[in-house]
Amino acid sequence: MKSSIVVAWLACACWPAWLAAAPLPVVRFSADEWPPFVTAALPGDGLSGALVAAVYQKLGMRSEIEYFPWKRAMEFGLHNPRYAGLLPVWRTPEREKLCHFSSPIGSTLTVLAYLKSAPVRPDTLAGLRGVRLGTVAGYAYGEQFDAARARGDVSPEEGVNDETNLRKLLIGRYSVIVIERHVLDYLLHEPQFGPAERERVGIADNLFKERPVTVCFKHTAQGLEQQKAFNNAARELDLERLEKEYWQRAHLDGGSVPRRTGTPHARAVAD
Repeated sequence: MKSSIVVAWLACACWPAWLAAAPLPVVRFSADEWPPFVTAALPGDGLSGALVAAVYQKLGMRSEIEYFPWKRAMEFGLHNPRYAGLLPVWRTPEREKLCHFSSPIGSTLTVLAYLKSAPVRPDTLAGLRGVRLGTVAGYAYGEQFDAARARGDVSPEEGVNDETNLRKLLIGRYSVIVIERHVLDYLLHEPQFGPAERERVGIADNLFKERPVTVCFKHTAQGLEQQKAFNNAARELDLERLEKEYWQRAHLDGGSVPRRTGTPHARAVAD
C-alpha cells in the first residue's frame, strides 16, 4: 500500500484513545512476530498487543513488546527478569506448568489452506492421512490435532514460520498447511503475494474450533500477581468490542493492510 495512503489513514484519528501511548510505568513482554495478532508493523503491535495495551492503560501502566524468534521469545518470556511473560499463546495442558494465563487477548480459528487446483477438504482430520501437511515448529494446534497425530491420522512436516509454509504450498511442496485464518489473510495481502496467489488459495474451516489466545505470565508468585491484576483490569473493559473495533480498522476486509509509521514500541535484535 502506498505510504501516502497509510499516513493519511493514520492521521485521520481513526484509532481509539486506548491505543495512545503515555509516559507511564512500563511492563515488557517478549513475542515472536505473528501478524496480525502481534507485530511491530501494525498499529498497537497488532490485535493482541493493542488489547494488552488497553488493559495496562486501565492499570495506569504502559506495555512494550520486544520481538525474537519463537524459541527465544519463550525462553526470555519465561525466564528473563526483563519480561513479565510472552504473548500471544494458546492455552494447553502442557503449558499449565509454565504459565499463569490471562484473559483472552483475541480469538483465533485454525483452518486448512490448500490450492484450489488440488482441493483438500476432509470432513475429519482422519481424511488427511497420507497428505503432505505443513505446520510450524513449536506451535500448538490443540488437543484435537495432537490426538490425530498420535493416531497417525496426520503426519505434519514442521516449517520455520507460516510465510514459509505458504510459499511451499504455492509451489506444491505441501498439499495443505495448517494456519490461522487472519494470519493467512494478512500474509496473502503482503506485497510479496499478489492477487494471482490469493486467488489460488482456498480454505477449509470446518475442522477446528475457535480458540482464544492469552498472555503467558511467568509461573511464579510474581507472575500470578501480575496475572490477577491483568485479569481484574480486563474485566472492566469490553475486550470483545475492542477486538471488533481493531479488525474494522486493521483487518483485511478490503485488501488494504495499514502499517504503522514511525518507530515501533521496541524491536529487539535476534541474537
